[in-house]
Amino acid sequence: MSISANIVEGTAHTSPGETARFLQYAIASASETEGHIQMARDINSMSYADFTDLTKRVISVRRMLQKFIDRVRARIPPNTRRPREP
Repeated sequence: MSISANIVEGTAHTSPGETARFLQYAIASASETEGHIQMARDINSMSYADFTDLTKRVISVRRMLQKFIDRVRARIPPNTRRPREP
């Protein structure tokens, strides 16, 4: 839920920089979700097949979000862009 909430909040901003910031938060939320999936697997609350499937989906979501961020940042005027965070 936090991933989608950050996306919605980010796209509500008119500034591309602000939008990109909230999309970056969404990536962090996806990483947090991946941690929860790992924990569920570690305590045997899910099958390995479900763990593998969900992990692949989270990685896919992060990639999509990064592409979205790249497109949003491309709309920021060059003289006001901040360097991309690693």
